[in-house]
Amino acid sequence: MGGGTILILLLSIFAHLDQHIAQATNLVFFIPTAIASIIVNLKNKNILWKEAIPIVITGLIGAAISSNISSKMNVGVLRKLFGVFLLCIAIYEIYSWYKMYIKENLRHNNNR
Repeated sequence: MGGGTILILLLSIFAHLDQHIAQATNLVFFIPTAIASIIVNLKNKNILWKEAIPIVITGLIGAAISSNISSKMNVGVLRKLFGVFLLCIAIYEIYSWYKMYIKENLRHNNNR
């Protein structure tokens, strides 16, 4: 879970911003950070172009489609979908941590 997800959650709950405004505010913070990251990774030659180009194209298409859909969506529905998304991310993170912890614990016990 990245900082943008947390920012949207905080803006929605504590600043009482509309979900659409919170997501737009997140983009304002995200875009300069993403550009700086791209510049640094270009300089360090960390970008695999054959993999990056299809990801960028599908990401741009997905962003255009989803922003169009979300702008027409009821705020209550959008908020609930965002909550479900957060719940899915939390479950995945807990599962990943648990799986890693169990593997590390088993490896540690087998080395004794």
